[in-house]
Amino acid sequence: MELEGRSAGGVAGGPAAGPGRSPGESALLDGWLQRGVGRGAGGGETGACRPPVRQDPESGPEYEALPAGATVTTHMVAGAVAGILEHCVMYPVDCVKTRMQSLQPDPAARYRNVLEALWRIIRTEGLWRPMRGLNVTATGAGPAHALYFACYEKLKKTLSDVIHPGGNSHIANGAAGCVATLLHDAAMNPAEVIKQRMQMYNSPYHRVTDCVRAVWRNEGAGAFYRSYTTQLTMNVPFQAIHFMTYEFLQEHFNPQRRYNPSSHVLSGACAGAVAAAATTPLDVCKTLLNTQESLALNSNITGHITGMANAFRTVYQVGGVTAYFRGVQARVIYQIPSTAIAWSVYEFFKYLITKRQEEWRSGK
Repeated sequence: MELEGRSAGGVAGGPAAGPGRSPGESALLDGWLQRGVGRGAGGGETGACRPPVRQDPESGPEYEALPAGATVTTHMVAGAVAGILEHCVMYPVDCVKTRMQSLQPDPAARYRNVLEALWRIIRTEGLWRPMRGLNVTATGAGPAHALYFACYEKLKKTLSDVIHPGGNSHIANGAAGCVATLLHDAAMNPAEVIKQRMQMYNSPYHRVTDCVRAVWRNEGAGAFYRSYTTQLTMNVPFQAIHFMTYEFLQEHFNPQRRYNPSSHVLSGACAGAVAAAATTPLDVCKTLLNTQESLALNSNITGHITGMANAFRTVYQVGGVTAYFRGVQARVIYQIPSTAIAWSVYEFFKYLITKRQEEWRSGK
C-alpha cells in the first residue's frame, strides 16, 4: 500500500529518476524509501487515507488518525462488547458489593472484606451463587454501553470543536459523559433492579423471569425506574469525574493518542477508582431503592422508599453517617478493573474495526 502523496515519479519527498541517476537506481532507492517510510516498527503499512506522520522507530500505529474515520456503528459495537465483558468479568465482585451495602444485613451475611465474602458465599450457597442474575445484566449492558460510548464520542468531538477548536476540552469531556449517562441508565436501570434483588442474601428469586413477574405484580412498572433519578444523581457526577480523569491521564500517559493498551488500562483504572470513591454514598442509596431492603423498610413509616431524599434519610436513620460508605472497599475494588477492562476493550475494538474498515476501503 503506497503512502498518500506518492506521485508517479516515486515516493513523496524522495528523489525521482533524473540526470545522473539510472532508472534501476531510482527503482532500488524508491523501494528502500517505501519500506523505510511506509512501514512502522511492527511491519504494518501506513493507511492510504491518512497523511504521513512522524514516528519514532519503536512507536506503535498512529492512533489519533483512526478515530476520525470511526463511525457511530463502530462506537456502538465496540461499546457493547466492552460493556458486556466488563460486567461479566466483574460480576462476582458486584454481587459482594451489593451485599456489603446492605444497611442491616442478616448475621450470616456480614462480611469483613471482598475475598472472605466470596469464599463464604460459594461455601454456604453454592459455586454459582455469585453469578445469579448475570444473564439479565449482560442483556442490559450491551445496548446500554453501545448508546453510552456512541453518544460520548459524538458529543465530545462536537463540544470540543465549540469550546476548544482543534484541542481537547475537559469541560466537553465531562459534559459529554453526563449526557451519555442519561441514555445508558435509561437502558440499564431495569436490569439493575432485577440484578440487585437476585444478589441479596436469601433472595427468593432463582430466575430472572420470576423476579420480573414478582416486581411487576407487587410494585408495578414504576419499580423498575424507582431508583432512576438517584442513579442519575450518582452516575452524572461519577461519569463526569470518570471521563475527565481518563482524558486528563491520557494527555499525560499517551499525549500522541496512539493505540496504547497499557495507557488505556492505567488511565481507566485510576479514573474508575477516583469516581467510585467519591460517589459511594449515592450508590448506597441507589442499592436501597433497588432492593427495598426489608429490615430497612421497618425503620421507614412510608412503606416503599421512593426518591433520593427519602433514601438518604433512611440510610442515616438506620446506620448514621458511616452507613453512607458501606461497601466502599468493594466498590473501589470492583471499579478499578471494571473501568480498566471497559476502556481497554473499547479502545481495542474501536481501533481494530476502524483499521479493518480503512483496509477494506483502500482495497476497493
